[in-house]
Formats: sequence, structure tokens, C-alpha cells
Amino acid sequence: MHRLQFHYTLSRDASPALVRNPLIDLLQAVSSQGSISAGARALGLSYRHVWGALKRWENELGNELVVWEKGQSARLTEFGAKLLWAERQAQARLAPQIEALRSDLERVFAVAFDENAHVVTLYASHDDALTALREEALAGDTAHNEAQLHLDIRFCGSVDAIRGLNEGRCVMAGFHTLQHPAPGSLAERVYKPLLQPGLHKIIGFAERTQGLMVAPGNPLRLRSLADLANGAARFVNRTLGTGTRVVLDELLAQQGLTPGAIRGYEQVEPSHTAAAHAVASGVADAALGIEIAARAQGLDFVPLVQESYHLVCLKSALAEPAIAALLSVLQSSRWQHRLAAMAGYTPHHCGEVQSMRQVLPWWNFPQHKKH
Repeated sequence: MHRLQFHYTLSRDASPALVRNPLIDLLQAVSSQGSISAGARALGLSYRHVWGALKRWENELGNELVVWEKGQSARLTEFGAKLLWAERQAQARLAPQIEALRSDLERVFAVAFDENAHVVTLYASHDDALTALREEALAGDTAHNEAQLHLDIRFCGSVDAIRGLNEGRCVMAGFHTLQHPAPGSLAERVYKPLLQPGLHKIIGFAERTQGLMVAPGNPLRLRSLADLANGAARFVNRTLGTGTRVVLDELLAQQGLTPGAIRGYEQVEPSHTAAAHAVASGVADAALGIEIAARAQGLDFVPLVQESYHLVCLKSALAEPAIAALLSVLQSSRWQHRLAAMAGYTPHHCGEVQSMRQVLPWWNFPQHKKH
């Protein structure tokens, strides 16, 4: 079976929304003109070009396309005629969808040609508030006639998000830690090698609650991680590299618990939503996650710890208009009211550029004495 590929062009000129293949144009010209030479003239091409193209297509498709005999008009083979028929059928049936696709592409590319539009590519640990922020950024543009701000968000683990920032794959990253992470903690060992004062800047975003997502009514009466250690409850974990996995391992270490004591520690899900679904579907009895994900699945939620969700960018990016536009949205009262209304969230220095040494007190630079 032959596969189809689609291509599009960018042009200043308006033109009909067509998905065309050059072979179809060749076949149509030869069929309507009665010869290769006349078909070539109709297309504004040379005889040699059209003849060579037809031969290449025949080799590619494994079938003859045109029959030509001396003194006779050229005609399409049965296979060539069926190709032309298939094209006509497809165009007749798919014209509305093709036009809709063209409109969608034009709308997306309009951002690239709009001097007042901004795009921020954000790699971030999974968080429902960021999805709401993306909606808010666009809604705020319309409400206040401001420059358009598009958040291009890719959810991944906190570690991968910061690596993406350092490798130039995004301009901002989102990650989270326990509040006031202590020197020597697991968070320091994970994040300190990835962040550098003077190069990176932390931007405040939110405080959020992490806890156990459990079945309605909490039938196993789970109140802490220690309650999981007896092996009666089936736990579902998050994947390596996620901020929640780091938080879990840090809490276990603080409480003197080992991963092996948690039944299901090796069973993983990629997001808070997926972990909540595992509990809701009965695959697991508990998972560590955020309150809003638990509520969305109709689960009960046992709060365990408060954490800070941070945004980070390169210091040099702070001067970019796109980052300035994002900070403006984060600092708006409209956004902060919306964030505060989300279960388990509190705005925290939202949109403020913060001192990395104060937020993540892992660096101890000697103070130079004044002479």
C-alpha cells in the first residue's frame, strides 16, 4: 500500500485551499490535451520534463500511467484513470475539511507574523494551574486588547524540564520542591547541579498541597506514608525524574522509611491525573499527588505537605518581551484570584523575580569584608 504525505506552502497571495499532487496535474493535462507535448505546453513545462516525470512516477508506483502510440492520441491507462478518479473523489468529499485545515494553519502561523504576539515555550512538571494559566493568558489578551501571549507547554518531569531549559529547548521551566528545602536534602542533590546563581532566575508561582489521593471515604484509613508501610495498601508512584518522585523519596527518608516498605513503589504513572485515575479505577489504593487531580476523579484527599512550585528562566531572558508579558499576567489580580480558587493552590510571590539563594538555600557564598 502506498502512503500519502502532505505539504503546504507559505505565500502572501490568497489561493484556494487545495491538497494537490504534481502527478495528478500531469495526468489531467495529458488526458485533456490528448498528447504529452500539448499537456506540457498547457502546464508551461517542457516535453522532456513531463515525459521524464511520468517515467519516474511509473517506476515509483510500479504501474504504467500513459499509453501513447505513433499516430494516436495519448490516453491514460486504467491505473492512471483510477488515480485521476480517486483525486476527484477525494477533492469533492474532503474540500470542507481541507479548507478548515488551511484556516487552522493560517491562524497558527498568524502568530509568527504578528509583531505584537508572544510565544513562551515552557517545559514543566505536570500541574493543572499551568493549563489554567495558558487559558488566562489568551483570555487576558482579548479582554484588555493586550498583545497576544501563547504558552507552548510541554509537561515532563521537573529534572527534564530544567535540562530542557539548559539545552535551549525552552525558555522557561517549571519545577517544585518542599517548602524551604534544607541543605543536604535530596532536592539539593537533584536540582543544585542543574541550576546556577547568576545564570538562572527563579520566578514565584504558587504554593500547592501534596497528599495521598485515596478512594472515596478513605476505606483503608490512610493518614500518612507510614500507613502505607504495612503493605496492606497498594501504592502507585510517579516516574523517575518527576518532582513528585523527588518529594516522595525525601519524605520517606525524613520518616526513616525505605522504598521497599511501600507496596507498589515500582509501579509508576506519568502524571497526577494518571495516578489519580489509577486509584479511581481500583488499580491502586493510594498515590501521592495534588488535591485538584484527586477532586477531578471524585477521590478523597489526605494533605501531607506544602510545597513551592517555581518557574525558572535564564537571567538573560528576563529582558525579552515574551517573558515580560508572562510576568504581567502572573502579577495580575485576575490571575491570582483564579489561582486561589483552585483546590490546593495559593499564589506565592506570583510573577516576582526572586533570589535563588533565598528560595533554594543551597549556596553559601563567602561575604567579602569591606576594607
